[in-house]
Amino acid sequence: MKISRSLPVPKVLILLIVITFAAWSALIYQHWQMKHLTMSHMWMPPSSAWQWQFSDFIVVYMMWAVMMAAMMLPSALPMIQAYSKACQQRYASDTPFSYLFSFAYLLIWFVFSIALTLLQWQLHSLHWLSTMMDNNNALLASGILISAGLYQFTALKNACLRHCRTPFSFLLNSWRNGKQGAFNMGLIHGSTCVGCCWAQMLIMFAVGVMNITGMILLTLFILVEKSLPANEHFISRIAGGILCIWGLLLLLR
Repeated sequence: MKISRSLPVPKVLILLIVITFAAWSALIYQHWQMKHLTMSHMWMPPSSAWQWQFSDFIVVYMMWAVMMAAMMLPSALPMIQAYSKACQQRYASDTPFSYLFSFAYLLIWFVFSIALTLLQWQLHSLHWLSTMMDNNNALLASGILISAGLYQFTALKNACLRHCRTPFSFLLNSWRNGKQGAFNMGLIHGSTCVGCCWAQMLIMFAVGVMNITGMILLTLFILVEKSLPANEHFISRIAGGILCIWGLLLLLR
């Protein structure tokens, strides 16, 4: 499938960039609140699993959903741009196809956010996370870092990473026509993206759920891992080694 570079910038990219900036703004504002407001003026997750109300789950879920949008959309833009341009050539317009593709991609991460919410609920009940959502358990942090590091060496990680790094290959080999096809392709891409980055997302439980520096560094690493014109295996293994060493150092402290 030949994709022309003279096509106009897809409007869906502008929308996704706005969503990304809005998500980061919300995260930065929440981080500011946690640093400057007293505990009596902030919502705090209950420490006991039995104290959680439905509203608490909603707040934590929304926090994770916003984090996933902020951290994952930047690295997804090249794939969405390639898909949108392909739709412009095939259908003379990328509407509504690129919007359905993007929505399905985000939907996968929003579903993954449910799992993160439930995991956080359990970690609070074990008192392995503080009320400020910081890590209270060095063994947990070490286990997460070592597990995330080892995952970088697996065949599944490398297969998912290759998918994310080669948009045109995905479009050529997995193209599906029509609106349903656009939605299904977004689900496939989102699922593969989760397969690539799920372990990296768990690192937030090790460094602090609302650690804004951790979010920024993870986002930048994911961007580099998916877009740097270098051997993806080399990048993954270097990162995996660093994470494993970091986890081992925590154990030896």
